[in-house]
Amino acid sequence: MAEVPDAYADQFQLHIGPLGCTLNFQVSGANLVAPGTPPPIERVATIRLSLQHLKAMAFILHKQISGYEAQAQLSTNLPVDVFRALQIRQEDWEAFWRP
Repeated sequence: MAEVPDAYADQFQLHIGPLGCTLNFQVSGANLVAPGTPPPIERVATIRLSLQHLKAMAFILHKQISGYEAQAQLSTNLPVDVFRALQIRQEDWEAFWRP
């Protein structure tokens, strides 16, 4: 039996087209870089799937995370600089996760 890959990722890219999508999972380099220089990034996995599969996964992920946070009585937030980097407005984030 083929070995199943096991990878860690701290970054991702999503590409959506009319017939499907591609998720690239990446990991940042371990070494410091000069200011203004982008850090080296290594792609660790590429997953290709249909838009229907992506949408079903998004729904299930949202449901699972919301359920876990409700059960554990916690709320997982992101630092402000992550919102900026991902171009997510704070009010959009809060509206998405509101019960």
